[in-house]
Amino acid sequence: MQQPTSVNPATSATPPASRKIALVLGATGGIGNAMAQKLLQRGWQVRALHRRAAQTAAADSSGIDWRQGDAMQQADVVAAAEGAAIIVHAVNPPGYRNWGQLVLPMIDNSIAAARASGARIILPGTVYNYGADAFPDLSESSPQNPVTRKGAIRVQMEQRLRSAAQSGVRSLVVRAGDFFGPHMANAWLSQGMLKPGQPVTAVTYPGKRGIGHQWAYLPDVAETMMQLVEREEALAAFDTFHMQGHWDADGTRMVGAIGRAAGRADLKVKSFPWWLLPALAPFVPVMREMREMAYLWRQPLRMNNRRLLKVLGSEPHTGWDQAMHSTLAGMGCIKE
Repeated sequence: MQQPTSVNPATSATPPASRKIALVLGATGGIGNAMAQKLLQRGWQVRALHRRAAQTAAADSSGIDWRQGDAMQQADVVAAAEGAAIIVHAVNPPGYRNWGQLVLPMIDNSIAAARASGARIILPGTVYNYGADAFPDLSESSPQNPVTRKGAIRVQMEQRLRSAAQSGVRSLVVRAGDFFGPHMANAWLSQGMLKPGQPVTAVTYPGKRGIGHQWAYLPDVAETMMQLVEREEALAAFDTFHMQGHWDADGTRMVGAIGRAAGRADLKVKSFPWWLLPALAPFVPVMREMREMAYLWRQPLRMNNRRLLKVLGSEPHTGWDQAMHSTLAGMGCIKE
């Protein structure tokens, strides 16, 4: 059973509430970008690490302070996090490449930076931590027995955060379903269901009709994390919360929202070619990852957000149609 970790306040480096500086790792990705925008809207100073910082800054007018560096280099992360109150750890290897070699060293670097600065680490979590023995109702204390390589790495990431909390490094994990939203490249919607940059004429749906699926809209995830950050006094040193997000009870709500946003009442629904993945998986990393996650489409799972509601009162939620219109516009499939 997973429980929040408490530490002695005298040994926990809690930053002043007035120190509104955040470091976002992975700010060019979907959830990292969404979180950076929320922070800027709340009046935070936002730093972001990038290996081509000058080039990225020249093309960005959002107000992010781009710092030259690499999330794989501990010294770069520590330097960028100096004076920060939070570190948003939203960085992932592009295209799912080299997960086993890159993911854990990067979380270790964020832990080192948080220890030096006194920042709280914010980690966007997933359902990959869980195997079928925890389905269908997932709470923060559900057993974590992952059945995939990526799920096992996710569990190790959280274990390292939990261990670090014993020595005063605070962290927050917000777990949610499959992400969708503007600027989300590594996602089922943009990689397996629709073709970015092209008009919507059909949708390839990975699940079977009647099987529920858990989704999470990126701006809602970012707003949830932001509201929890603003309630620092209510958080344990290591804390976890689940989002209910967008629950598609039978596999038709997501498809319906796509059709309405695209103005296609006659939207054609095609079956996902699971049969093709074994042949492609050895050569195409994305296909290998999709094949690993097939079990999440074969049985329903639903995130239990009762603990989140106790702290926030309500969960930030954008309606299906508004969320999907914004998503398809961001993918270049429809015009704003």
